[in-house]
Amino acid sequence: MTGRPLRIVRLANFVAPASGGLRTALRELGRGFRAAGHEPVLIVPGDRHTDRETEQGRVVTLPGPLLPGTGGYRVLTDKRRVAALLEDLAPDRLEVSDRTTLRWTGRWARRARVPAVMVSHETADGVLRTWGLPEHLSRRAADALNTRTAHVYSRVVCTTEYAEREFVRIGARNVVRAPLGVDLTERHPALRDPGLRARHARGDEALLVLCSRLSVEKRPGTALDALEALRRRGRRAVLVVAGDGPLRARLEQRARDRGLPVTFLGHVAERAVLGALQASADVCLAPGPAETFGLAALEAMACGTPVVASAASALPEVIGSAGTSAAGHGEAFADAVEALLERREPERREAARARAECFGWGTAVEAFLAAHDAPVLRRADARPGIAEGVA
Repeated sequence: MTGRPLRIVRLANFVAPASGGLRTALRELGRGFRAAGHEPVLIVPGDRHTDRETEQGRVVTLPGPLLPGTGGYRVLTDKRRVAALLEDLAPDRLEVSDRTTLRWTGRWARRARVPAVMVSHETADGVLRTWGLPEHLSRRAADALNTRTAHVYSRVVCTTEYAEREFVRIGARNVVRAPLGVDLTERHPALRDPGLRARHARGDEALLVLCSRLSVEKRPGTALDALEALRRRGRRAVLVVAGDGPLRARLEQRARDRGLPVTFLGHVAERAVLGALQASADVCLAPGPAETFGLAALEAMACGTPVVASAASALPEVIGSAGTSAAGHGEAFADAVEALLERREPERREAARARAECFGWGTAVEAFLAAHDAPVLRRADARPGIAEGVA
């Protein structure tokens, strides 16, 4: 492990202006790498070339085409331009957050003798199943993809044991575990806003919130199904959806057709506003079955709001006993919501916050740096919640 500052170049695709978890993770890890004394450089696709210094380090955008039907995702398709930029940057370490269209960078890193890690932000077979591929075919395709990934990168970083399983299945020996985190200062139960809550729910109504990209793999329709089941049982409840994506129009139409009290906010750019919404809700819903960590759910827990998560995802591992999990359909989610609401409110909110405090960004940053064989060179100038892990 070197004792000098390292230039850690990070590449990511599928990052949109309105995207959530991946953008948050990239930002917070960049901040942490910088605070630890290293030089992070992030390369992402955009509508034009930009190069700027930010609090997370240098951020370079290269022109990348929009992917139709994805609600704003772009990809880096010009391999020559990306390779030329990598040559110019001369990284000490490479970190890649896309094991499909950017997997070729592993071969580039080998030729350049640059240690490279691939971060597994989703399970390949899980995503393929959400798009309708039969289980045996999705597993076979995932195994082939993961075998190639593990072969061309020095290490594969998985954020949970759940995410690690598909690499264990193929016998990969270069997998390391590094959790993600939550900003425990920015997300806090004190953000709870009675006025905001009153705008969305009456005093006798349960306020449910879904903070998610509205796309097929996130299964946002399950939240509407759960709301419908709750109201059919006589439970007064409303749902607020913070997020955008290709399914939004269809979901809005479904809510109108079924007479469901759902408010669609679209993408909420102001993090303080989103935090206040998360803190003011009674329950956060996380129905995505292929989540390997679930940052939005963890943020809600940091705000004192318990989570109902898909039992098929990694979230039961993250939320522990502070929330609950359910099968991927509306009735099961409704059952889980009612079980949480039966707990005394102070107890369920304290449990959610306490669990979130196990996941400060400081722990995540140190784990990712360890995956790069990069030491923490300094701590004194790191902002609260980054260096120490808790506020």
